[in-house]
Amino acid sequence: MQKIKYPKFLLLFLTFLLAYALLFGRDLLFLRSFLSGLGLIGSFFSGILFVYGFTAAPATAIMLLLAKQQNIFLAGVIGGLGALCGDLLIFGFIRHSFNDEIEKLSKEKFFLQLGKRAHLKAKKYLVLVIAAVIIASPLPDEIGISLLATTTKIPAKTFSIISFCLNTLGIFLILLIGQSL
Repeated sequence: MQKIKYPKFLLLFLTFLLAYALLFGRDLLFLRSFLSGLGLIGSFFSGILFVYGFTAAPATAIMLLLAKQQNIFLAGVIGGLGALCGDLLIFGFIRHSFNDEIEKLSKEKFFLQLGKRAHLKAKKYLVLVIAAVIIASPLPDEIGISLLATTTKIPAKTFSIISFCLNTLGIFLILLIGQSL
């Protein structure tokens, strides 16, 4: 049997197909009905799934489905709390598990040169803006959280506030789109 060359990208593509099927598949009406019936619990769990790369697309599809059944302000806050839970798991893992490699990586010639050339304040703000956009969007939060956890000494409490606000904003925008579909 031939080995798949890019299994992770294939899996990611399959999650996009699943999201599309959830939204538009006629054979999945029973699943859409089930998901719509989950109410705020569905918002919370889709918020948790929203932050992970391989589950962001199906979570977004679930949110689009739930938007027509729920108060979008309440669903956005509950989804934001779920996303915060997911982000805190990622944050803790990255902060504690990657410290040694981040230290080594920061001493590599490329990163030392980059640090010398970039104005420190400008670099810090650019990283924060990029991380914020990634966290607020359906893009994998792992990337944005890694940027925050590795380039700044952000306290967990501050990170929690930022994560909740950004994810809630992103989820609210998705719910607004879902209401208009």
